[in-house]
Amino acid sequence: MSAAAQQSNRTLVVATIMLATFMVAIEATIVATAMPRIVGQLGGFTYYSWVFSAFLLAQSTTTVIYGKLSDIFGRKPVLIGGILIFLAGSLFCGLAWSMASLIVFRLVQGLGAGAIQPVTMTIIGDLFKLEERGKVQGVMATVWATSAVVGPLAGGIIVDTISWAWIFWINLPIGIFSIIAFTLFLKEDVAHRQARIDYLGAILFSISIVALLTILTETTAPAWILISLAVVFVVTGILFVLQEKRTPEPIISIALWSRRLVATSNACMLLAGMALIGLSTILPIYVQGVLGRSPIVAGFTLTMLVVGWPLSVMLSSRFFRAFGIRNTLRVGSFMFPFGAFFLLFLTPESHPAVAGAGSFFMGFGMGLINLTSIALVQDSVEWSMRGSATASNIFSRSLGNTLGATVLGAILNAGIDHYATGGAANSLREALNQPTGLSALAADPAIRAVFDAALHWSFWGVVVVAVLTFATTWLIPVRHGVKTGTTGGAASEAASH
Repeated sequence: MSAAAQQSNRTLVVATIMLATFMVAIEATIVATAMPRIVGQLGGFTYYSWVFSAFLLAQSTTTVIYGKLSDIFGRKPVLIGGILIFLAGSLFCGLAWSMASLIVFRLVQGLGAGAIQPVTMTIIGDLFKLEERGKVQGVMATVWATSAVVGPLAGGIIVDTISWAWIFWINLPIGIFSIIAFTLFLKEDVAHRQARIDYLGAILFSISIVALLTILTETTAPAWILISLAVVFVVTGILFVLQEKRTPEPIISIALWSRRLVATSNACMLLAGMALIGLSTILPIYVQGVLGRSPIVAGFTLTMLVVGWPLSVMLSSRFFRAFGIRNTLRVGSFMFPFGAFFLLFLTPESHPAVAGAGSFFMGFGMGLINLTSIALVQDSVEWSMRGSATASNIFSRSLGNTLGATVLGAILNAGIDHYATGGAANSLREALNQPTGLSALAADPAIRAVFDAALHWSFWGVVVVAVLTFATTWLIPVRHGVKTGTTGGAASEAASH
């Protein structure tokens, strides 16, 4: 731990990180709740999905760029800069006069949000030893769980009592307070050195990833558009790799990403992200459309996910000491497919508790996978690469979420086409587009049976990806000897591989 890290008030820094993280975490749920009211005033329902896509595209694309910048200029200036951009986007979102302007300002918001999660996670890696991070990450996990519960409630209250603009403007006091707190409490010593920022690499990477994510999120676009985007993705991707190999200060270090520990950890997080988004999107549909339960009950089954995740992270430090990090990682990863297998046993007569149990075990496993993979990646590199390494892991999970939503959605559609006869497939899809469509499905035994069978195809997809996640964790190189580990010990251990 550096002298600057020791001078930082760790408790106050963590509290500030929680505040900044909450500001971004609540954004998705609070905006989703308010969007029907926003569309009613601004019009442009055709562009509804792009209000979310623009934010996520910008956030995902800039994650690794901010990670690299934090290695060059230090964590504090990059994080504060990201918060300022996020606040500027929030301010103008509240002033939006059309859906087009709102999408542009959401893009600005995403550009700022891309800095917050990777840099704050890197700061935790700087301030705390490996055995201490479990408790801190457990506290951080509760922030995401709280935002999932508070967001919809806050969004509903704000749009009903004040104005939808305040779902964005509420970020301003939180963000300003966070900036002041980081300025006062976070101390760091950054060696001033001449660094050439790889602007060309950043531009090529951004274009390539935006093209890829657009293909994945806009699968219903005309074929010529998708083909054009695919060409852009491939060409800019090749040019980016060539640029990174020749530049002295690459935005993404090919050497870093090709290290076995980093590569396997990132592959694990990509697969875990795919499985988890499948659970989050498909399970509530099953509980409502097949089991015939209310949205509240469906939400409860997913709540078990956000119960299991923080619980496992908070217990992780004890697991590290008792079993070692390798056994913790493998047992934790086993919980992931174990929970997924619960989905295969769901029937129209099942109790929602079965779905909740599967959700809990997957959340428990994901908590350990996420913590150990990030901790190992952080401790395998020196300070000057820790931001890039952390950002690479977070980016992999984000990309996995996008891939998983697309692939598992395609599997569901294929299942509907396979099991539905005549015009039943179209009738089923039309019902899903109605506000009370899921209730109608549950009331019709024939259509419910088709929906049940089609959703089980998607459940099998989740199980397969969860098993692959478990298998990938066995490829992550960790010695048996490490139980708690310090930063130096984990780094030397990783380097030996």
